[in-house]
Amino acid sequence: MADNGATLSEEISIPILPPALPPVSLSEWEGVRYLHLGSEWVQGAMRINAPFVIELEYVRRMMAWLLLSPWDVPQGRHAMQLGLGAGAITKFCWKHLAMRCTAIEVNSEVLAACRAWMRLPPDDDRLRVVLADAGSEIRRDCWRGTVDALSVDLYDEEAAAPVLDGAEFYEDCRRLLAPGGCMAVNLFGRSSSYERSLEAMKQAFGARALWAFRATREGNTVVLAQREVTRASRTAQAARAAQIEARWGLPARQWLKVLKPVER
Repeated sequence: MADNGATLSEEISIPILPPALPPVSLSEWEGVRYLHLGSEWVQGAMRINAPFVIELEYVRRMMAWLLLSPWDVPQGRHAMQLGLGAGAITKFCWKHLAMRCTAIEVNSEVLAACRAWMRLPPDDDRLRVVLADAGSEIRRDCWRGTVDALSVDLYDEEAAAPVLDGAEFYEDCRRLLAPGGCMAVNLFGRSSSYERSLEAMKQAFGARALWAFRATREGNTVVLAQREVTRASRTAQAARAAQIEARWGLPARQWLKVLKPVER
């Protein structure tokens, strides 16, 4: 089913799913298409007339690894997403950053919806979607030390806490990272769940490797974790942020106002 820009009805259901997985649905409002998993919680979004631009603020913040990256140009580097969502990060890294992209998604109907309605391109020599449980897949030796930018956004239909979130899981994530690599994690809200998640990341990466954003108005807090700890000067950070804005249109200078190291 191809997306030709035609107007959807208020909600489209895609009902064919294994019993253990929530149904996938989509809705539209004011030119934005939203993906849902069995509830009203938004799992991802796409502006219909700009399908390769990241629409949601917290998802844009998950690209802040660019501020900490040792590479001026990420072209040809490997980006991995755990949880495809609406495909926003995968599409951005593939199209605008010219990276090699791997997304790991457990729900085949999420992939079907992204291909049909979210303009996710088919697999090619730079894009691959693996249908698998992320916690098991990332333990395969073939991924170890290969990932330069890791994005983790693993919530179920209730969006109460990350599906995978313990110290052992984050240790597996750290083993994925190549030298200079960085992980970005979406944590929903500054609650006891946030504190538990942060503590698990401290155990896996060390507290000085972590950077945290202020929560968005919607309650999403993005945390970055570096494989190796770096601290650039304010001048260098400002120059890098200006470069990111000019090249890719991401609000990097605004990020500097709300992104701080967890421990100096």
